[in-house]
Parts: sequence; C-alpha cells; structure tokens
Amino acid sequence: MASNKDKEENLLNEDENPKEDIADPELDSEQESSADINDQDEIENLQKALAESTDQLLRAQAELQNVRRRSERDLENAHKYALERFSNELLPVMDNIERAYGAIDIQNDDQKSIGEGLELTIKNFVEVFKKFNISCVDPKGEPFDAELHQAVSMQSDENTEPNTVLDVFQKGYTLNGRLIRPAMVVVSKA
Repeated sequence: MASNKDKEENLLNEDENPKEDIADPELDSEQESSADINDQDEIENLQKALAESTDQLLRAQAELQNVRRRSERDLENAHKYALERFSNELLPVMDNIERAYGAIDIQNDDQKSIGEGLELTIKNFVEVFKKFNISCVDPKGEPFDAELHQAVSMQSDENTEPNTVLDVFQKGYTLNGRLIRPAMVVVSKA
C-alpha cells in the first residue's frame, strides 16, 4: 500500500504538470477550420475532375456517334454506288449496240432480222438499267445543264433559243441520281 506521503507527492506532481488530455478550445477550432479548408479544396478538386471526366465522356460519345453515322453513310453509299464501275464498263457496249442498230437499214430484208435482234438487246439493256437505277440522259431539245451535259461544240440556229441542246453525240447516264457519264452535246448559240 502506498503511503500517504507518496499520494501527496503524486498530487503535487500532477499540479505542476497538468494532464495533456485537457483540450485547448482555441487549438481545436484552428484544427477544425484547417480541416474544413482541406475538405473544401478536396471537394472542389473532385468536382473539377468529375466535370472534366463528364466532358470527356460526352465528347467520346459524340465522336462515337459521328463515326457510327459516317460508317453507316459510307456503307449505304458503297451499296448504292457499287455498280458504278461496272455500269461504266457497260455503257460503251450499249453505245455500240445503239450505233449498230442505227447503221442498219430495217427496210432491207437481209438486215431486218439483225435489226430485230439488236432492238431486243437494247430493250434488255434498258430493263437491266432500270432494275439497277441507271437512267439515261438524252437531252435533245432541252436547255443545256452543265451538271449533266458536256458541250462538245456550239452551232448557230435561228429556230432555237440560245443554250439549247441541238444534237446528242453520246447519251449520258446517272446511277441512283448521281452522274456517271455526262451527255456529250451540241449547243445552240445566240
């Protein structure tokens, strides 16, 4: 058992060295305010980071949507105009058949059957062209259109208005409304 003397000494020592557990109110409020400032800074930083991430996400989604639309449009055009090269190769064949048909004399019995065969071949070509949306541009008598026609020469003609197509050397063609070959024409001048 501790003596009274020891107890008194302990009490005296405690009075000289106050316990460290006792909180200083001024010190506590400073720590709380600095903690609040740190928390506010952290919240602001997190909000900025969230805003930047949201912005990046929105931009990425918009870019993805643009790429998707572009690829859909390219795929649609690829399907729509896949026949362009092939049809360009067929056009001279059609031109030659029409020239051959125009060169024969249908009144002549020897050439009559050839003419009928060429006429049927031309009809078949026209049906196939319609099936694949290939349209003929034959503008004789129409006003000159620089987007569909190519003027080869100009002639004076008193009976027609200026810039009217007088003659067609070579028919033009469009594929799904897109020009694949302009019509080569003679245009009237004033």
